[in-house]
Amino acid sequence: MLPYLKKFHINKQGNLLLFVMIFGSLAFTMIVMGVSSYALFENQASNRKQLRDLSFHIAEAGINYYRWHLAHSPEDYQDGTGEAGPYVHAFEDKNGDVIGYFSLEIDPPLPGTTIVNFRSTGWTIAQPQNTRTIGVRVGYPALTDFSFVENSDMSFSYTTEVHGKVHSNGGIEFNGTTDSLLQSAKETYRPAGESQDKPGIWGDGGPTTFWEYPVPPKDFDSITTDLSSIRDAADAGGLHFYSSGDEGYHMVFQADGTFRLFLVTRRRGYTDLCKVVYDGWCYSGTVYYDIRNETELGTYTIPDNGAIFVEDDVWVEGVVNGHVTVGAGRFPVLESTYQEIYPVGNITLNEKESDDVLGLIAQGDIVYPRNTPDDMTLEAALLSQFKEIYRPYYQNSIKNSLTIFGSQISYAGGGVKWGNPVVSGFINTSYIYDGNLRYLVPPGFPVEPTYELISWEEIET
Repeated sequence: MLPYLKKFHINKQGNLLLFVMIFGSLAFTMIVMGVSSYALFENQASNRKQLRDLSFHIAEAGINYYRWHLAHSPEDYQDGTGEAGPYVHAFEDKNGDVIGYFSLEIDPPLPGTTIVNFRSTGWTIAQPQNTRTIGVRVGYPALTDFSFVENSDMSFSYTTEVHGKVHSNGGIEFNGTTDSLLQSAKETYRPAGESQDKPGIWGDGGPTTFWEYPVPPKDFDSITTDLSSIRDAADAGGLHFYSSGDEGYHMVFQADGTFRLFLVTRRRGYTDLCKVVYDGWCYSGTVYYDIRNETELGTYTIPDNGAIFVEDDVWVEGVVNGHVTVGAGRFPVLESTYQEIYPVGNITLNEKESDDVLGLIAQGDIVYPRNTPDDMTLEAALLSQFKEIYRPYYQNSIKNSLTIFGSQISYAGGGVKWGNPVVSGFINTSYIYDGNLRYLVPPGFPVEPTYELISWEEIET
């Protein structure tokens, strides 16, 4: 009996071992399968991430390609095809094998702007459904990015504030305050009335940490806009006013997107104590920049292309609702027939930081009449092709303030106050840069020749 019990005991241990082996094998198999599944999942996730990253790089390649294309064909918004997009390009690896594609969607600049919007969507052949999209905005920076661009020497008084960049191809005497760059193309120069040379920028103003000189000069041969392009745009869909046969025109802009037009039939004269400068001396005379009599001609709507060309002198004021440039000139261009613009009253934008923009371009001077508001505001970009932007030395005429929200570009400089303390002109002057003018350029205004990156972002799809 004892041997049988012993055998049974041994058999019981074998049964336990069998259970251990079976369940151990199952557990091992489950562990192996779990680890393998996890490894496979991780590998697939890694591949998906790698392909997603590759899709992003392909999209980025599309951005770089079209920026290169714009650098060589600045006004081609159809990717060289002459047809509407989108435009699909193959993307090859280093061996020349196609591994993906990018598709370009291009929005040309809106009328009056230089901003190009385009998007590049990239994907791989392995995972065509997994796309990445990048959106970019580029534009030509305009010279209206400066508060001042002058081709001559400049002088700023103690009662002047400048908010925005200033560039002069001449020297600068600066006694005011600024919060941006002050640039002169001169290392030294001889100011009028001085017996010794001065640094390119000098004076009691500041901060001097913003002063930069010498810097490369601006090319005024390329800066000076060609008024014929505005004339042609006026003929192609804008407004072209020929010679009045009288003293000129008076435009009063209205907040509803129109302007009232008057014919100026007679001017009023005032004494300018420095009408003629000879050998450093001023000689007085009478100037006729004010309106005495006028008759209304009608009301006009600002044209869609914003081009208004006037073959005569023009007085301007009012509230501007639109994207518009008023150009005053005659052809062929002769100094004896330079046309002038007179800001006779306040000029304001109907809405700032919008598409409301006004440009004033004169072949000749832009001159402030005597009878302007005591506190005058101009929200515009001013450009004198060959002359000055200034206020004459009117006898017995002192105004309190002039605020310009915009930009001034002139070939021969200018000024709006006389004496220290001021004996004629605007006592307090404030020049404020309008950031909206950097890329939303008034029609016909000069721009830099190279596109600049404005924004870059990934667009979620």
